[in-house]
Order: sequence, then C-alpha cells, then structure tokens
Amino acid sequence: MGPDTPSGDAAAVDEELLTRARRMYQSRFAWIDGHADTWAPLRDPQTLTLIIDALAHLVASLNPTVVMSIEARGFLYGPAVASRAGIGFTAVRKAHGPVPGSLIEAQSPADYRGNRHRLRLRRDDLRPGDRVVLVDDWIETGSQAITAMRMAEQAGGRWAGCAVIVDQSAAATGTAVGPVRSIVAASALPATGVRRDCADD
Repeated sequence: MGPDTPSGDAAAVDEELLTRARRMYQSRFAWIDGHADTWAPLRDPQTLTLIIDALAHLVASLNPTVVMSIEARGFLYGPAVASRAGIGFTAVRKAHGPVPGSLIEAQSPADYRGNRHRLRLRRDDLRPGDRVVLVDDWIETGSQAITAMRMAEQAGGRWAGCAVIVDQSAAATGTAVGPVRSIVAASALPATGVRRDCADD
C-alpha cells in the first residue's frame, strides 16, 4: 500500500478491513487486574495481520513519508506498518540504551501514570519536509506524542498526525497531535475480562 489517500471502491474495501480489524481486536482484548491486556491480540496471527493492515490503511490516509514510533510498544507495530505502507521508519527511544549520532532530546509531560519520559530522536533520521505519522497501540493523554511531534518538527519534519489501535484521548489531545486515526475507541472495548466471540473467526 502506498502513501496516497485511497478513494472510491478502494476506500470502501478499506472500511471493511477496519471493521474486521476492530471486531477481531475487541474479541481478543481483556482487562486483567485493571490493566489493559494489549499483548493477547498479538498472539493470534490473523488478528495481528489485520491490525497491521488496518494501521497501514490509516497511515496511508494521512499521506506521510515516514512512520515514527516511541519505545516500547510502538516498536512492535511501527516498522511493520511502515513496511506495509511502503515508507520508512524512525524510532524515538527512551532514556536507556545507546542511540548513535547527533540527537534531539526532550522530556515529556506526565503521562496517565504520572511518569515523565526522556525521549531521544536521531537528528538525521528526518529530512526537511518529511511528513511524520506516529504509530502506537494506545493514545490517552498524548504526553509522549506531543513531545515526539515537537522533536520531529525540530528536526525539520512536518507533523501529519497519529494512527493508533485504541483511542482514549480527549478532544484537546486530538487537537494537539491530530488528526488521530484509530481502529477502535476505548469506549467500544469489552468492559470486563470475558472474551467475546468474533464474527470473523
């Protein structure tokens, strides 16, 4: 899939893809001890493939030249989605671990747990005018996304938005880092740990 925005019949097919991916993710998602189990959907190959395909569709609709993801769970999806979309990938790393070359560094505002993170981006990973889309599994406060956006712009890139699996963000977050495209809204996830059957199984 290329970075051009789909239209016509292709768009209808992609909407069907998003619906299938949403249903599959919902069927395999659960809350465990109050925490979202974002790992279980990865275990099923059909669900994983649909998630990557759907995220690639969302990315393509934003017409980017590069996918960016933040360590750690973003790294599970970003490279695969970039490859599927036919564009490159750049990584934003947290405080630990070597990152060679000249860096842009910034500290994020507090996230939903109250934690702040030191983020690092290689300065030469982005070219002037690159259109950057952030790929991640979940967005809520957007604290790290906002920081990544500012770092991308400092490197000469242009922010194109976010493509995520689950959107739990408030309107202000969407305004700050948007557009935010998602497979499923957090409010549409199962409220308990009971797995639901999926029509696509």
